[in-house]
Amino acid sequence: MIRQRNEVDMKVEEVLDAVMRDPPTAEDVDVVERQLGRYPRGIVAIGARCVCGRPLAVITRPMLEGGIPFPTSCYLTSPEAVKAVSHAEAEGSMRGYNEMLENDEDVAADYRHAHEAYLAFRHALAQRLGDDESHIAGTSAGGMPVRVKCLHALVAQSLVMGSGVNPIGDRALEQVNGEFSPVVCRCSL
Repeated sequence: MIRQRNEVDMKVEEVLDAVMRDPPTAEDVDVVERQLGRYPRGIVAIGARCVCGRPLAVITRPMLEGGIPFPTSCYLTSPEAVKAVSHAEAEGSMRGYNEMLENDEDVAADYRHAHEAYLAFRHALAQRLGDDESHIAGTSAGGMPVRVKCLHALVAQSLVMGSGVNPIGDRALEQVNGEFSPVVCRCSL
């Protein structure tokens, strides 16, 4: 079973404090724009960095300009990570992860708690930024808490919040380790 629940709850505040101390620089925004192929709307922090310093995942505010709700607070931006996770999805990994959720109550419980941690993180972020999250209340990302819908979102949560928070995001990172690892620079941008 993943870390004790109170450790994860405390970690949400610690992670938010840490990422909010790392506001994106103009260079970061330029890199993320090249990574995504579009301007990164609502970016408020760099959630995870490659060992070379380039962004791997960003933190996006819960309410974008124009009042658009945006539930995906942890957003994977690294092209190398996105490509590796896309390969895992294409290989049918999500089916196996969904079967794991159905058949392993410990993993399912940890996954539900990852959903709760995501909601707590976004709620704390919304409070700090003065954003309204009422339109996305209860919605996290990646299919949580009951299914695996998007490994990219789950990997982003694992990169931002660290190992031991999201059991599926952690397993997906292990799965793609030969193609992408946050501790080995393979950055092309």
